Amino acid sequence: MLRQLWMGLGALGLVINVVFAQAPARPPIAVTKVEGTAGVYIFRNVNHQAMFIVTNAGVIVTDPVAYGRPNGGQQYLDEIRKITDQPIRYVIYSHHHFDHIAGGQVFKDAGATFIAHWRAKERLERLKDPHTVIPDEAVSDRGRTITLGGTRLELTYHGLNHSDSTLVMRLPKERIVFIVDTIPVGAVPGRGMIDFHPLETEDFMKKVLAMDWDRLIPGHPGPGDRLGTKKDVEEQLKLLQTASATMKELAQQGKCWDSAEKEFRLPDYEKWPGYANGLPFIARRYCGLWGRGT
Repeated sequence: MLRQLWMGLGALGLVINVVFAQAPARPPIAVTKVEGTAGVYIFRNVNHQAMFIVTNAGVIVTDPVAYGRPNGGQQYLDEIRKITDQPIRYVIYSHHHFDHIAGGQVFKDAGATFIAHWRAKERLERLKDPHTVIPDEAVSDRGRTITLGGTRLELTYHGLNHSDSTLVMRLPKERIVFIVDTIPVGAVPGRGMIDFHPLETEDFMKKVLAMDWDRLIPGHPGPGDRLGTKKDVEEQLKLLQTASATMKELAQQGKCWDSAEKEFRLPDYEKWPGYANGLPFIARRYCGLWGRGT
């Protein structure tokens, strides 16, 4: 009986190994057309995402997502060329962080006009990163609307959040928004907490919730690569508010940094993807807020 049991377990292990061996690897580059749209696509390069829009008068591209990937921008352009030969009219930066906006020179060479929030343009002009194209045009805090081939794309600024230069991109007809880093979909935030503005981010999320949209394309794929909803924004806002209140109590007991960070837990979110990796970043940032006032 025992021998039969061991043989059965061995066979089960063999089956499991075969299944995993046969499971296809996730390709580093992928393009997905957003369901229900005429020309809205998501370009993914490993764990970074960007949106591009194909119209009958040209293509609007966002975020080259090619930091540390010398061929990333060309791969992005190659994927677009599989879909359309329309000219690349615009490249729009979501914010100034290099992991999203580096690598766009091939689009510049193709004749695209680069656009970003004025703070992003100002900072990039000072940093002069050799891999990042300086924007040609700056968006003021009042925002801007781009209309191309019958497609309307609204660029709006809603204050400090993950950065001081984040643009929310909204397609009103398609009821889609593209928001990078500030609002993860279905996961605990991680390294992006290092330099975000906690209280202002809560206000940002409330402003996003007040906007008219149904689906959110994030700058990093969420679980199952699904798009976000307003419920996801509400849940992220609640997570931040819970983290803030929890760390505030520890900080005002004089426990920041070490003691507070060791005691800090978010039990309601332990089963969320990214919890173990994200918790230390959340703890450190909120210790900075409530323990130092920064």
